[in-house]
This record gives sequence, C-alpha cells and structure tokens, in this order.
Amino acid sequence: MSHDDLSQHLQHSPQHPVFPDGFGTDPHRRVPPPDDPGDGDGDIDDRFVFEFRAYDDLEDGQRWSTWLNVEPLSRGPEPLPDWVVTSQGAIDTELGVLKTGKEADVHLVERADPLDPAAGVVMAAKRYRSPEHRSFHRSASYTEGRSMKRSRDERAIKRKSTFGRQVAAGEWAVSEWGALVRLWELGLPVPYPVQIDGTEILMEWITVVDEDGAVRTAPRLAQTRPSPELLASYFEQLTDALATMVQNGVVHGDLSAYNILAAGERLVVIDLPQIVDLVGNLNGMTFLQRDCANICGWFRSRGLDVDEHALFAELMAHAF
Repeated sequence: MSHDDLSQHLQHSPQHPVFPDGFGTDPHRRVPPPDDPGDGDGDIDDRFVFEFRAYDDLEDGQRWSTWLNVEPLSRGPEPLPDWVVTSQGAIDTELGVLKTGKEADVHLVERADPLDPAAGVVMAAKRYRSPEHRSFHRSASYTEGRSMKRSRDERAIKRKSTFGRQVAAGEWAVSEWGALVRLWELGLPVPYPVQIDGTEILMEWITVVDEDGAVRTAPRLAQTRPSPELLASYFEQLTDALATMVQNGVVHGDLSAYNILAAGERLVVIDLPQIVDLVGNLNGMTFLQRDCANICGWFRSRGLDVDEHALFAELMAHAF
C-alpha cells in the first residue's frame, strides 16, 4: 500500500472511541474526594490494593497452619465456632504431650497468627501412632460391619502387613473424625472437630478454670468427686446422650468414666474411634450392654442408685 493510499485509508477509518464524560467516576475506579489533595493514585482500583505483611521464619516445634492444606470435607462442620483460626498466616506451635495411649497420643497445639496473637487458640491434636508403635487391640470386633472403599486395603489389614497397619491407622483416624462430626451435628457433648490431616485430628481442647484462675485440661470423670446433686445431673446427661446415639443407630463401644471429661457442670464424651453400628455390627448390643454396665458401676460406687439393666431397657425403647 502506497503512502497516498494509506492516508486515504486512515481518513475513511473509524476514529478512536470517545470516552463518556462520566468515565472518571466509574464505580470500578477510585476517585479522590474533592478535599483530597491527591497522591497520584486516583486511578487505582481499590480491589487491587492490599497490605503486605511480612512473617518471621518458623522456630523449632512450629509449622505453618495446615487449615488450608486439607480438603473442605476434612474441616469441621459449619457454622465454625468463632474461636477457630483460619488465617493463612497462622502458625501451629507444639506445647507438649497431653495424654499417651496404646493407639494414639494427644498433644496440645497453639494455632495463632503472629500479627493477631489475641485471636489464637489452643487445641488438642490426637495423632495415631506409627505402625511399629501401635496395637489396635480388639479391632476386629469393632470394625465388623464397616465397609472399605478399596478391597486391596481390606486384604492388607487382614494380612496385618506393614501397609495394612498403615491403612489401619488411617481408618481409625477417619472413623473417629466421622464420629466426632456426626455426633457434633446431632448436638451431642463431644469436642468440636477442627480438622483431620492424615492420622492427625485437631479438636477442641476441653478445659476448666481452677481456683487460681488458671486454665487446665478438664479432668476425667473417674478423677472427680461430685456432690450428690451434680452426680445425678451427670447421670442424666449421659442417659440423654446415649439415648440420642442409639436413636441414630450408634454405640460408643468403649464408654467408661475414663472416656468422659467433667468440664464443670457438663460432661464431654471423648475417644470415639471404635464407635459401632448398633444393628450392622453383630456385637452392637453387647457393646451397649457393656457401656451401660461400666457407667452404672461407676455411678453406684459414688453413691447413686442406678441399674444397668434398667438403663439398657430404656435405651432399647429409644432405639426401636
């Protein structure tokens, strides 16, 4: 195209669009108020402006929060309690071992954003042990009736191979996580489940405040000496909780005064990996009878006149 042809083409081409007079006040653009002296950023969209915040390196015994690392279904049920920390800048700090057990250990972990430490929280971290340090006793009777997604995993567990033991740890963690979520959603007195990551479950730390105002772990029911009035209240709370469980077809399976925390005037049920189906498990009724016997035996030893057979009959009336 010659120079003359190009000039003629440009004369007949559409001109550049003319911006409307109100373009400068478009709602997606930032316009400084009349009394703003202006700082040269009047055309910057506020949606693209953020505050950069630097964080220090982690120390020993710390890790970045794993909240955003797990899938949404591996986080606690909605609505989240207001104490749950979801900040991407939060750090998990190990505070020590709270309890050791045959299958798992419970640690205390603080999760807090260094730039907002007042919003931090201390949680209980239950971690199932590695294959060489754990023994899931009586597991077969508890897992009867449960189905697994992969037959390969089920065969490995039956053979008790190294891989099978690794799968078993994950299955027990998943079982307890599912029980916590299910019972929490039913309104039962269990710790709020924050998240599960592999074989680690983060959950609410159940506490009490002592006479000196210090916060400490709530004692197990077996360690308490409640008054007659509080003792009767405790038994009523447990009866209501057990009734709700059997109405929904589940049994704790290992309930005793050692698997219940006394948080002041309320009880909280813990240790739920062995939860069983009342009907789907052939031992469901047997486990429920044993739970009733364990609970009633402890309450009788504290002076409350209760009978495990009457409790079992009452629960059966709720179940069917």
